[in-house]
Amino acid sequence: MSESTTATAPTTDSPRPQALLLRRWLALFYDMWPVLAVWMLISLLFNIGWTLAGHGEREILATLSPLGALLWACCWAASGGYAVYSWGHGGQTLGMRPWRIRVTGADGGAPGTRALWIRYAVGTVSLLAGGLGFWWAWFDRDRRTWHDRASGTRLVRVPKR
Repeated sequence: MSESTTATAPTTDSPRPQALLLRRWLALFYDMWPVLAVWMLISLLFNIGWTLAGHGEREILATLSPLGALLWACCWAASGGYAVYSWGHGGQTLGMRPWRIRVTGADGGAPGTRALWIRYAVGTVSLLAGGLGFWWAWFDRDRRTWHDRASGTRLVRVPKR
């Protein structure tokens, strides 16, 4: 007579969702490369304009000048445009796809454009604060970051196909 054993996998479902911090950081690292390419293109355009305005080819655009501040603002806005467009059309940036994470509204639906810009702006502040807003997810009861809370969005893990 053979014994019939039923193997049951232990349930690891916890009432708290995952913080997904490692996946968030890795996605940011992946997204850094296309954003860096866009920044280089914007800088090239600014430097061409700088040279055409009569400045010497070796004369450097000062970072703390008004034009330098405008360059940084354009780079920040272009990065935001990339992120908001990507989140609004499929919920993922290029860097989020390999790590299978997606931005959704807190209710699970698609977030609006305004919420996505808020997410981007608060995420920027979070990064400038040494990533403190990201680390906050470890202590938050819903495992949400500052930018998740401020924008009413959340990051979810996409199951394998």
